[in-house]
Amino acid sequence: MSEKTNNQEKSATGFVVEIYEWLEAVAFALSIVVLLFTFLFRVVSVSGPSMNPTLYSGDRIVLNSLFYTPENGDIVVITQPNSHDNEPLIKRVIAVEGQTISVDAENDTVTVDGVKLNEPYILDQDIQRSGEAYEFPLTIPKGKVFVMGDNRNDSFDSRDPGLGMVEEKYIMGKAVFRIYPFERVGGVD
Repeated sequence: MSEKTNNQEKSATGFVVEIYEWLEAVAFALSIVVLLFTFLFRVVSVSGPSMNPTLYSGDRIVLNSLFYTPENGDIVVITQPNSHDNEPLIKRVIAVEGQTISVDAENDTVTVDGVKLNEPYILDQDIQRSGEAYEFPLTIPKGKVFVMGDNRNDSFDSRDPGLGMVEEKYIMGKAVFRIYPFERVGGVD
C-alpha cells in the first residue's frame, strides 16, 4: 500500500473519531441541560393579567424548584388542582404557616402579624373585592400559604373561595428570572 493511501485512511479515521467526540460532547451537554431543567429549573409562561405590573401575559420565567421553601414576597407557580382550568397560577406569597393575615378592603390594606405590608409592586392600591373566602384576621395553618396577585382587582387568589389557601406541595417553585421578552430579561422580584 502506498504511503499516500495510508495517510488518507488515517485522515478519514481521525475525522470519524473527531465526529464521534463532538457528538459525545453534544449528547453530554444536552443531558446536563435536561437534568438541570428537570430537577433544578423549569420554564413557565405567564397567562393573564393577575401579576401586572410585575409580570405580563406571555412572559416566560425560570423557576427554582429544588429544596424550595416559600417565603413572604416570593413569586411562585402553583399547580393546585382546583386552580382555573388546571393551568399553573403565578402569585405572590403574602403569608406563610403560623402568620396571621388581615385583608381590610375598606382601608385597602394587607397586614401580616399586625404589620401593614409595604407593597410598591401592586398595580392598584384599591383592593376592594367581594366573595372573600375567609373572615379576617386569619392564621395560616401548617403546610399552607396565602397568595395574592399583584393586580389585586383582577386576580384569582387565596381570597377567592375557589382557590383558598395553597398547600405547599402544590408550589412548583419560585420565579427567579425572566427570559422572555428579551427587552425585559432579568431577575424577578
